[in-house]
Amino acid sequence: MTTPHGAIDLGRLQHQAEAREKLASSAVESFFTLTEENLESHVLQRSVQVPVVVLVGSARSEDSENLKATFQQLAAQGENSFVVGYVDSDTTPQIAQALGVRGVPTVLALAAGRPVTSFEGGQPADMLKQWVDTLVQQIGPQLQGLPGATEEEEPQDPRLDAATSALNLGDFDAATRIYDEILAEDPTNKEVKQAKATVAVVKRLDPQNRTTDPIAEAEAAPDVVAKQLDAADAEVVAGAPEKAFDRLLSFMERSAGDEKEAAKARLLELFGLFDSADERVKEARTRLASSLF
Repeated sequence: MTTPHGAIDLGRLQHQAEAREKLASSAVESFFTLTEENLESHVLQRSVQVPVVVLVGSARSEDSENLKATFQQLAAQGENSFVVGYVDSDTTPQIAQALGVRGVPTVLALAAGRPVTSFEGGQPADMLKQWVDTLVQQIGPQLQGLPGATEEEEPQDPRLDAATSALNLGDFDAATRIYDEILAEDPTNKEVKQAKATVAVVKRLDPQNRTTDPIAEAEAAPDVVAKQLDAADAEVVAGAPEKAFDRLLSFMERSAGDEKEAAKARLLELFGLFDSADERVKEARTRLASSLF
C-alpha cells in the first residue's frame, strides 16, 4: 500500500494490479532501451523471472556499438531465456551513475534484483555467446521463468476499472461502494480490502480541502481523542506510519474506556494499510499487545 518510507500513493493503488498483469501477459521485449520509467518493471521485476543483461554504452564508443549489435542478435535468438536492456550513458547518465558504472561499455547481469556478474570493455561475439550461455545455464534455473505463451491469464474484474474511474473523479463514495460489492462476493480479497481502507483514510483526512494542520492541532490538545485520530491519519498519508502508530499507542497508554477503544480501532484500521510483515506493524502490534494487559 505504501512505499517503505513514502506517503500513500493513491495512483499506485489504483494501477498496481494492472501493472503486474501487464508485466506477466505482455509480449516480452528481448532487447529494450532502459529509462527511469521502465527500470523497475523491465530490470528489477523481470530479473525475478529471467536473467537481465544491462549494457551501458555510448554511440561515441565503437566497442559499445559492437556489443549492442551482438547482444541484440543473441537476445533475438535466446527465446526469452534472458533479456537485454541498453542504457545510453549520454542521454541517461543518471541511470549509469546509479548502477555504479565508471566507464563504457560496461555490462552487468542481474538476477532477482541483484547483480551477479559484470565486465567492462569490448568482447568478441563468440565470447559474448559463451558468457550468455553460462549465465542462462547457471542462473536461469534458479529464477521463476516467464509465463508460458499459452498460459491463460485470469481476467481482471471490470469493476476495478470502474473504481479507478471513480477515484480519478474524486468520487470516493462510489469507489467504496464498488469495493464493498466485490468484498461481498470475495471477502478474502486482500488487495481490495487495502484499497478500500486507503480510500477511507484519504477521504476522512480530505487533505486537498483542509485548511488546518491536524498534527499541530493534536500537539496542542494531547488528550482529545478526535485530534489524535486525525493526526494519525495525516501522519500515515504523509508517509510516517511509525509516528501514527506511536501516537495512538501513547494515547491508549494514558487513556481508558471509549477513548482508548477508539484509538485501538483506528490503530487496527491503519495496520490494514500495510503488509503484516512490515517491521513497523510488527513492532506496533507487539506494543499493542503489551498495552492491553
